[in-house]
Amino acid sequence: MTEQVPMVFVVEDEGSVREALDSLLRSAGYGVRLFNSAGEFLSSWTPDDLGCLVLDVQLPGLSGLALQQELIKADIQIPTIFITGHGDIRMSVQAIKSGAVEFLTKPVNHLDLLNAVRNSMDKAQAQFKEKSELVSLRRRYEALTSREREVMKMVISGMLNKQVAAEIGISEITVKIHRGNAMHKMGASSLADLVRMAERIITATHETK
Repeated sequence: MTEQVPMVFVVEDEGSVREALDSLLRSAGYGVRLFNSAGEFLSSWTPDDLGCLVLDVQLPGLSGLALQQELIKADIQIPTIFITGHGDIRMSVQAIKSGAVEFLTKPVNHLDLLNAVRNSMDKAQAQFKEKSELVSLRRRYEALTSREREVMKMVISGMLNKQVAAEIGISEITVKIHRGNAMHKMGASSLADLVRMAERIITATHETK
């Protein structure tokens, strides 16, 4: 995955508030992209976008809370900060339970917003790193031959080389060769490392089903 520039995506229908947020965030050194509706944001979003979302609760058409649910359904992971002038406890609890980083009321305290954006950007960077590592891991796994995958699966299950050899009808030295090739291609420095890699692939596969 290519290097991405983190951005703050601001979805706010009030022009004056939108411009004030733009000015504040840019003065703090952030790149900013502005949207006046949830639909406009969704139509421009790409899976490679990196950053956080500053989202108004009350929007024309799709509300901020509804947009949050749409993002969850689409498995779009973007740290979200809600802002509202009409919020209540029920709204904030719903937003936080659904994964929002913060829920701020208007007029937004500048320091609170910048702290929330900083925390969100840290979270976004961690998510991007995890995603990048997983993409690389899957590519390495796909580069294995079918025999190397078969041997790898048996080895990480705890089987000895001689047991693997007996199971699939090849010599023990051939098992060692396939095992060594698998570890080299996967970039594993030890059996424990190989097991952890396999667990990450399996976990990610289950999560996407």
